[in-house]
Amino acid sequence: MTFFSRTFDSLQHGLDYAALNNKTIANNIANVDTANYKAREVAFKSILNNELTANMQTKRTHDKHFNFNEVNSQFNVTTNNSTSYNHNGNNVDVDKEMSNLATNQIYYNALIDRMNGQFNSLQSVIRGGS
Repeated sequence: MTFFSRTFDSLQHGLDYAALNNKTIANNIANVDTANYKAREVAFKSILNNELTANMQTKRTHDKHFNFNEVNSQFNVTTNNSTSYNHNGNNVDVDKEMSNLATNQIYYNALIDRMNGQFNSLQSVIRGGS
């Protein structure tokens, strides 16, 4: 599948992010009443690094120049320890988390639609364009 591999890889990275983000948001919502629980979120910088790695070609003119293909593509889950919204030390804002959950669901569905389109295109090519 070398014809679509780059697109599929980018979509897979996006789906991996959306799945981890959904799990992280659901965990925050589940712990809304847990004393001293601090909300977590998936760091956006990792997504940007994935896109740079997948979509940017660089020409290195010196060995010490930064190579974008060597960027670490792992997603990072961070904890916000700087705030407390509730008297029990918890900082989960359930309205914000529900909004994030809805946004993430739209993002996930868009990626699935795009991946389905890629599979349909591939299927059309296999069938000879009919």
